[in-house]
Amino acid sequence: MTTSVQPRSVDQRIAEELGVHERQVRAAVELLDGGATVPFIARYRKEVTESLDDAQLRALEERLRYLRELEERRAAVLESIRGQGKLDEALEAQIMAADSKARLEDIYLPYKPKRRTKAQIAREAGLEPLAETLLADPTQDPRTVATGFVNPDAGVADPTAALDGARAILVERFAEDADLIGSLREQMWSRGRLVAKVRDGQQEAGAKFADYFDFAEPYTRMPSHRILAMFRGEKEGVLDLTLDPEEAPAPDDVPVGPSRYEREIAARFGVVDQGRPGDRWLSDTVRWAWRTRILIHLGADLRVRLWQAAEDEAVRVFAANLRDLLLAAPAGTRPTMGLDPGLRTGVKVAVVDGTGKVLATDTIYPHEPRRQWDASIETLAKLARAHGIELVAIGNGTASRETDKLAADLIRRHPDLNLTKVMVSEAGASVYSASEYASQELPGMDVSLRGAVSIARRLQDPLAELVKIDPRSIGVGQYQHDLSEVKLSRSLDAVVEDCVNGVGVDVNTASAPLLTRVSGIGAGLAENIVLHRDANGPFRSRQQLKQVARLGPKAFEQCAGFLRIPNGDDPLDASSVHPEAYPVVRRILASTGSELSTLIGKTPVLRKLRPADYVDDTFGLPTVTDILKELEKPGRDPRPAFRTATFADGVEKIGDLKPGMLLEGVVTNVAAFGAFVDVGVHQDGLVHVSAMSRTFVKDPRDVVKPGDVVRVKVLDVDVPRKRISLTLRLEDEAEAGQRPSGGAGSDRGNPDRGTPRGGGQPRQGQGQSRQGQGRGGQQSRSGGRGGSGGTGAAANSAMADALRRAGLA
Repeated sequence: MTTSVQPRSVDQRIAEELGVHERQVRAAVELLDGGATVPFIARYRKEVTESLDDAQLRALEERLRYLRELEERRAAVLESIRGQGKLDEALEAQIMAADSKARLEDIYLPYKPKRRTKAQIAREAGLEPLAETLLADPTQDPRTVATGFVNPDAGVADPTAALDGARAILVERFAEDADLIGSLREQMWSRGRLVAKVRDGQQEAGAKFADYFDFAEPYTRMPSHRILAMFRGEKEGVLDLTLDPEEAPAPDDVPVGPSRYEREIAARFGVVDQGRPGDRWLSDTVRWAWRTRILIHLGADLRVRLWQAAEDEAVRVFAANLRDLLLAAPAGTRPTMGLDPGLRTGVKVAVVDGTGKVLATDTIYPHEPRRQWDASIETLAKLARAHGIELVAIGNGTASRETDKLAADLIRRHPDLNLTKVMVSEAGASVYSASEYASQELPGMDVSLRGAVSIARRLQDPLAELVKIDPRSIGVGQYQHDLSEVKLSRSLDAVVEDCVNGVGVDVNTASAPLLTRVSGIGAGLAENIVLHRDANGPFRSRQQLKQVARLGPKAFEQCAGFLRIPNGDDPLDASSVHPEAYPVVRRILASTGSELSTLIGKTPVLRKLRPADYVDDTFGLPTVTDILKELEKPGRDPRPAFRTATFADGVEKIGDLKPGMLLEGVVTNVAAFGAFVDVGVHQDGLVHVSAMSRTFVKDPRDVVKPGDVVRVKVLDVDVPRKRISLTLRLEDEAEAGQRPSGGAGSDRGNPDRGTPRGGGQPRQGQGQSRQGQGRGGQQSRSGGRGGSGGTGAAANSAMADALRRAGLA
């Protein structure tokens, strides 16, 4: 009869890890289990969770998933051991106290059903007492004791066979000691290193992995991209990877005696070499256990651990870059011309009005081989004049530099048009172009022209356009096809959901893909909203949403606050105030004697009000405070205002740059080691993390983000190698311009190198592999630009090449 041992509850553990109260976790878990989304809980259930924010809720949600999986596995382990009749109170207590999946599996290992092992066969032959005797009393001679266990009928032909069986029993015991294995695993993690060697004959074929042909680095210091690159090199048959349990030895070091790991195993089981008859045999057994079982087992564990750590970081980077891209400043409702660059196939042109409606399309051939430069400029000028174009969006893929020059020449020749050109990420544009949704949205339009439409629209509103593409295909990460599809999709979907709901959606103009990302709305319901809108005209109020087929009370509760109806019957419907909280606004109007139309936007009046005066049993202080803030600026967009850098006159190529110049530029990419900035010379410069601030910068994202317009000083220019060193610290002396050539930011050995734009520097709005998804490499195998999500040569070449050219690889 066993006594149930109760561990800390899941809620308790999460509360401790997040540093919040258990009641907050319990409330959030109840809401999540009830079908509420993170954006809804974070925005409209602050009283219930005591103001847990979206980041805390996402962490809670992820940890809840892990711990529930752990509990399911714990129950299965208990049931398995109980069924074997081996579960006692001490073992159950160990299992109930296991705080990770790894620890639980360590405990379960001796009881896990497995094929008949040598140790099992030895036990069946009656050799366990021999193993126990030799371990307990090393004063006895092993061979002499083993003679008494010879039994040909049981398969023990002689003393040597008996000793082999006893050794197998002890090796299994040593290798399945949960506490020992846990300790050795942590020591190996903190002391060990990953060693890579090139396989014979693979030097030429695997040249892209050349940095890893003879390479070693401690596990704890390996950045994500290096781990992923090395594992890919192994997968492609170029590299052999070894998990060395020890630090790199000094040149003169000669290993003497047992390793530290062998000594710990020996100490655990009381094996000490004192010259007794059995000591040598036991020491050999310990060495055998370490080399043939434990080291192999821990090596497999640490491979998984390395991979998971790298994968988690890669997913985090991808998610952060995607968030930056989605929340980039929208140019807004301004007539825009989209240019999808190309050489032989021409530059595809699309003109859209302020709402994104396509007005005209064309194809021009300014580049090789046709070189119709002047005719192309006149075509663009004619389109721009006819449609009142204000912005020219240029895709950053193949021929982007040449097309950027074309747009610059257009602006120079026709200053009266007042055009502004902006380089735009075209990552995933071909995925959209070939999608079923694009064929419905732009019926009858050639696939090649749809990309130009998408480029124009993503300048007007990046979020609204990019949600039409699977986030994995946007290409702002590294090695995404090597990552867990489930883990990556879950993380990226969460980012998209948070961004869409953070900004809010105009229900009368939103596409079905955009509506699908709104809290409480799935694909089917989004289609129903569009169908209802098409059949009945624009929604005049949020209450009319209840007339949409299958949009019930729960869905309305989740989505209503995030859907906006500008110029509707009720001004509040254009705000983020949830319909359930409209009574609070009515009380505010009554107390102030105002009409809603006169109160909205009246900051001095609203700031004189005391939120506490309007709190009741349903709506607490956080909600009332949010309502008053929203009334000040209803429906405000949290994204930054759209700005374009003003590039210096006469500075058009890298040779025009001089140390000491002060320039304005656009941050195109942010990496762990610094930020890349476009200063208008078709070659991004690098602001190393050490040149970002006078104070220590742990994460460059704390200082700048892609799309930011910044003032920089030129520190150093290397024209032959196309390297530009910049600083955000404008008081820095130009002579200090030599940036470090290695360090934590290094991306040495990224095997995905190619020939990106302008010498390889990433372009605006993309992430670790932000170079526009060109028409080559991996993309050609997957059906078009961006189709692979950025995992092949063209997709990942940008960061590697940029790092190399920046002197960091």
